[in-house]
Amino acid sequence: MYREHYGLSERPFELTANPNYLYLTPVHREALSNLQYGLAAAKAVTLLIGEAGTGKTTLLNAALASDRCRHVRGVQLNNPSLTRSEFIELVARRLNLSATAATSKAAFLEELESALRSRRSRGEITALIVDEAQSMNHELLEEIRLLANIETMSEKLLPIVLVGQPDLGARLEEPKLRQLKQRVALRCEITPFDLPETATYIAARVHKAGGVAVRLFTREAVMLIHAHSGGIPRTINVICDNALVHGVALGYQPVGRDIVLDVCRDFSFVRQSVDGARPARQEGQNGVDPALRARGPSSEAADSSGNPVQPDQVTTRSRFRLFDAMRQPLGR
Repeated sequence: MYREHYGLSERPFELTANPNYLYLTPVHREALSNLQYGLAAAKAVTLLIGEAGTGKTTLLNAALASDRCRHVRGVQLNNPSLTRSEFIELVARRLNLSATAATSKAAFLEELESALRSRRSRGEITALIVDEAQSMNHELLEEIRLLANIETMSEKLLPIVLVGQPDLGARLEEPKLRQLKQRVALRCEITPFDLPETATYIAARVHKAGGVAVRLFTREAVMLIHAHSGGIPRTINVICDNALVHGVALGYQPVGRDIVLDVCRDFSFVRQSVDGARPARQEGQNGVDPALRARGPSSEAADSSGNPVQPDQVTTRSRFRLFDAMRQPLGR
């Protein structure tokens, strides 16, 4: 709807787990490295924990698509609200086991181990990845623990990745799940962005979509996006996407803080800790910050290889050319 208006090749703030738009803070880079290691080295259980919307699925997809995991086949379960029989049936189907294995646990375990050994002999690793694992009941978590026991004398045959919200870590502290916790070889946690990371995240996604960030958002708008999103990437995407749509409708470019605040109110994102009073407009004609108008467009770091965007690929100069007044008091 707004690609032509803002000079974009695609919409930069879609809510899909697209690894091409992966933005790596130091925390995210460490988590990605742990995921790659846990999958490629076939560790028993790897935990990936983060609040809803922080990019866990995107990070996982990036790990599976990386060169380090090119020999790993990930079997993903995205809906953990299953009975034990449904869980076995689904895993059997995802691994192309027989119809008998899908209905008989004994046949399932026998065929599963045989298939895993055969694949490992060819240099392949099969990993079981469970998303939203904090919602799994105790019965299914026990099944996960037992599957993690499938091994040879020297290696695990079915590495498992449990992805979930912080409740997952709390659940593993329960005494009845102590045996599963003991099998956790790696644990990584991702956190919301701080303000500079939010600014760089927005700039990186806009650049990846062929645009120039200073032509889309004012500095004040980005600061408000961070304040009301809490640094959660999914919420940032929702606010940015809707703000750009509003900008087209109102003829504003770049989008200012008034539009961002209206979007946040529409979605009930306005936080009590942030001043929600409607600010006096500080932008110039058509919502353009006069300081940004004087500076003109910034130069963005190129990513010609198509690799996930790293923080250092959006340079410090580029970031603060867009938001160079962040350290200065804002006018009301």
